[in-house]
Amino acid sequence: LCRELQIQVPFPFSLLCLQVIKCKAAVMWEANKPFSIEEVEVAPPKAHEVRIKIVATGICRSDDHVVTGGLVMPFPIILGHEAAGVVESVGEGVTSIKPGDKVIPLFVPQCGECSNCLSTKGNLCSKSDIDSGAGLMPDGTTRFTCKGKAIHHFVGTSTFTEYTVVHEFAVAKIDSAAPLEKVCLIGCGFSTGYGAAVQTAKVEQGSTCAVFGLGGVGLSVVMGCKAAGASRIIAVDINSDKFAKAKELGATDCINPKDFKKPIHEVLIEMTGGNGVDYSFEVIGRTETMTAALACCQYNYGVSVIVGVPPAAQKITVDPMLLFTGRSWKGSVFGGWKSKDSVPKLVDDYMKKKFVLDPLITHTLPFTKINEGFDLLRTGK
Repeated sequence: LCRELQIQVPFPFSLLCLQVIKCKAAVMWEANKPFSIEEVEVAPPKAHEVRIKIVATGICRSDDHVVTGGLVMPFPIILGHEAAGVVESVGEGVTSIKPGDKVIPLFVPQCGECSNCLSTKGNLCSKSDIDSGAGLMPDGTTRFTCKGKAIHHFVGTSTFTEYTVVHEFAVAKIDSAAPLEKVCLIGCGFSTGYGAAVQTAKVEQGSTCAVFGLGGVGLSVVMGCKAAGASRIIAVDINSDKFAKAKELGATDCINPKDFKKPIHEVLIEMTGGNGVDYSFEVIGRTETMTAALACCQYNYGVSVIVGVPPAAQKITVDPMLLFTGRSWKGSVFGGWKSKDSVPKLVDDYMKKKFVLDPLITHTLPFTKINEGFDLLRTGK
């Protein structure tokens, strides 16, 4: 009987022994309230799922948009989507990842089967939870429980926790030598900004660019424009304290809209001899700056890219002549990268010193000080 039973077990016995893990997580119980450090239960991974021990996670403005209600998600929820960690266990059928692997969770997954994944033109996998905002795993359930209540996931990743569960198509195996506290930024901020320049806009050698917003993503856009060979990179922010870092990473000019009486798009057009910039990037998430970024582009062939997450329930009213004359207006999610394919390559490029990440890291805090981290974000520090 035992021999027959052993033969008939369809997957390794270790998978039958996976246990619920109790760990710390930062739970957001409702909007506009601080994160609460709680003990949560993290269920074992189901078929085609991976449970990850999070080693390092970044704080991104998109997380704060959920806190403030600018990005609508269900509560209670565990936020976080920019991270790196080590695989703790895998569910049945997982073949590409094994326990012990270093990985980066992917808030834009790559299922390899939907029309966007199969197209050379797209990268926003239809399995992504960005559009629906359901806050659940692909099977419609959650792996988190706290105080007897089910806790929602955030864009399939939820990294503000010591352990998380993601689907196999939402995780990328990376170089085992990669420093997780650095490459976690490739999980969102760096890849999103850098890719917006080199992948989405396809900035050209000798071109002129304007970057609205100099947070981590905006600075990564600056780095992408420089890597692509832009001859002039104009950085725009209302916080002049950010200008030194922007110049360090490649900005040639830095301007503060508060220093001018006229609209900022007019200032940029004047700075470029009346032509406007070849490429502009809105990396804030405000409708006013989205339209300003479009208006400052060269009227016939300028390209403007929306990188910042648009605020919920807001609309843009724009003069159609801005587009009729030939300008292009584009959006960019995760820098246009096909995540599962591209993230390991970006990590390899970092290991080969093709770009730097250290300047994007301003503070390193223990997990229990996550609220202090968000205070630093909101005050522009």
